[in-house]
Amino acid sequence: MSPKRWKQPPRGVVDTSVLVAGVSGFRDEPSDNPSAALIAAWTEAPTFVWFLTEEILSEYAEVLERLRVRSARTIVALIREQGQLVRILKKIPNLPDRDDAPFCECAESADADFIVTLNPSDFPQSRLKAKVISPGDPLPLRRRKARPRRSRLVIRKK
Repeated sequence: MSPKRWKQPPRGVVDTSVLVAGVSGFRDEPSDNPSAALIAAWTEAPTFVWFLTEEILSEYAEVLERLRVRSARTIVALIREQGQLVRILKKIPNLPDRDDAPFCECAESADADFIVTLNPSDFPQSRLKAKVISPGDPLPLRRRKARPRRSRLVIRKK
């Protein structure tokens, strides 16, 4: 019997626009709001690995507090606890919106599968390995690293 192969969840970065839309969507039925549905699914089960940096967490907190979200600190603490912190290794210059650089750099440094955003034009797909998606899109499957091909030994009978 062969050992079971565990499927790894997709790995991604969540833009602040999605977090804000998701939090505001919890006032109604989360399934009516794709951002809320994405975040609700993540809090209930490991639907994806949420990559973060301290800069991203600071932005989440600053924006939620500015919008007077009462539970802003609790939300950011939960994301910090359940997400995965990343050290930035790759810088990406000349983005359409320089404020989105931390999200692009986090995704590229962590080899993320996707970036979920409500502003896809701010995330130039041609410059990113991570797929740029909207909250209602299906999460991309985890990319597999290419394995070197083994040559097959062919024995021919004469």
